[in-house]
Amino acid sequence: MILVVAGVAGSGKTTVGQQLARRLRWSFADGDSFHPATNIAKMRAGLPLTDADRKPWLAAITSWMDDIIASGQSAVLACSALKRSYRDELLGGRGAALMVFLMISQEQDENRVLLRSGHFFAEPLLASQYAALEPPEPAEHRVYPVRIGDQRPDQLAADIIARLGLTAA
Repeated sequence: MILVVAGVAGSGKTTVGQQLARRLRWSFADGDSFHPATNIAKMRAGLPLTDADRKPWLAAITSWMDDIIASGQSAVLACSALKRSYRDELLGGRGAALMVFLMISQEQDENRVLLRSGHFFAEPLLASQYAALEPPEPAEHRVYPVRIGDQRPDQLAADIIARLGLTAA
């Protein structure tokens, strides 16, 4: 099984994803590591990615997902999956994959991104995330919106495990 933890930059995908992987004793991958160098350079320069920029990134992620599923392993993946078409690509044909989408207010998100240091994704790009964002709709099967609120990452991980009926190790 693959559990994708999705959401805008700064929503806590990596932190919550790592908590989930640790509790479930599954491997963890960060979607950022699948970006080609040109995408990273573009974001470092403050330029938002286009759908065309994201195609090789999504292809690399789905290839990795297929390898994990074929090997019978389980993993947690942190990945923005901002648009429904991206979520459809990640989950389509992969019955062994589900997604939780971390929902955060734009104000809370801006505060988090401003406090981050050392990450290639800078605050000026945040507006592009919200411009591209297509929040999950009820018709999206296997996509579970999760409101962050003031919960700590470990609380969110525990809630997600319980909500999805997973078994922590």
